[in-house]
Amino acid sequence: MKRKLSLILSTVTLTGSLLTACGTTTNEATNSPAPTPAAAANTPAASAAPATPAPAAGKKQVEIFSWWTGAGEEAGLQGLIKLFKNKYPDIEVINAAVAGGAGTNAKAVLASRMQGGDPPSAFQVHGGAELNTGWVAAGKVSPLNDLYDKEGWKDKFPKDLIEMVSKDGNIYSVPVNIHRGNVIFYNRKIFDQNGLKAPTNFDEFVKVADALKAKGITPLALGDKEPWTATMLFENVLLGEFGADDYKKLWTGEIPFDDAKVKKSLETFKKMLSYTNKDHAARNWQDAAQLVANGEAAMNNMGDWAKGYFTTDLKLKVNEDFGWVASPNTDGSFMVVTDTFALPKDSKDQATAKEFLKVLGSVEGQDVFNPLKGSIPARVDADVSKYDIYGKTTIEDFKKSKLTPSMAHGSAAPEGFTTQANQAINIFVTQGDVEQAAKALKQAQTANGMKK
Repeated sequence: MKRKLSLILSTVTLTGSLLTACGTTTNEATNSPAPTPAAAANTPAASAAPATPAPAAGKKQVEIFSWWTGAGEEAGLQGLIKLFKNKYPDIEVINAAVAGGAGTNAKAVLASRMQGGDPPSAFQVHGGAELNTGWVAAGKVSPLNDLYDKEGWKDKFPKDLIEMVSKDGNIYSVPVNIHRGNVIFYNRKIFDQNGLKAPTNFDEFVKVADALKAKGITPLALGDKEPWTATMLFENVLLGEFGADDYKKLWTGEIPFDDAKVKKSLETFKKMLSYTNKDHAARNWQDAAQLVANGEAAMNNMGDWAKGYFTTDLKLKVNEDFGWVASPNTDGSFMVVTDTFALPKDSKDQATAKEFLKVLGSVEGQDVFNPLKGSIPARVDADVSKYDIYGKTTIEDFKKSKLTPSMAHGSAAPEGFTTQANQAINIFVTQGDVEQAAKALKQAQTANGMKK
């Protein structure tokens, strides 16, 4: 894992924490952004969530806050909790996971709790802007340099991954995984029965999709009840049209969003949308993935938390029930999403919380969590034998690919741009107006200071 993860952030102007996130099992939709750490200062806390129950006298407890409530992620979290309980049987674990809206509900509750003086022991946060320009800038999290030194972690995580969770010389969170965002998962039986090969570029995608549509099979499953899923499909199209290097220039303003290639990307995106299920607006990402699992659709563009859903929840077999391929034209690029845990500055028992972070950051902890979650370990010394063929392949792809930031998942652009982009894409999915969408994205780019 020597590849430069710092490329993800060095090309980005970061002005606010980013809100969208990977999996959640809720069936509730929400298009409203969660309060940012800065905005939380003006957010009343009383009605957000009940205070954490006080432990019995002499009893230590650790409260773990996340949005992992199902689809492989919950199983991974439960695996970590079980491992922690085995190591620390005298510490009570409170699983404070909050379901809803791609993590948006969880982040709203977290912001209110942090402002109200009732922080959890540790909380989930994406590395990059969501952590550094949000919670770190707001002065709400404690540095973990001492923990990294004590555990000898500075050479166990990729240097550039550590940079993603650092600011001004301090390290502020512990990475537990690395996800890949630019993946097409497909139903092997549908492809084999129809003599089709997984598409590697846009021309092949259209050819395959037309063949499937002619057979009455939905080519591409989409669940954009939560808007980030459509935005994620679009950013993968951008990556495929621009290539990794030029794709990153969109986030610095070196390439404007009214560029001809952006408009071409919107046309390609529009074409791909024409192959989706009619009820996409009523489904979330798990619903869409299940269409592929059940043979009701052929393909699904999703991060590899979907792989965890397939193998852990639905008990599907890799390369038998489903296969995978990089999103069209993106072979050799790796859209990075990393989950980490941070320590609130005002948490009641930081020493106990650090015991959980030790387990989270250990080889054992990462190798319990990631095979269930569908992700790969953040550590460079994990036991590769514990991962299936998808995990092994993805570990190797991460080492040799060009790494790119995900706007839909918290590292490519300021919060304001992400919110406006979600709105623009949501409208585009319905109306399909390329010029209108390009104009809205360009306005958002300018409004959020994304310029040379």
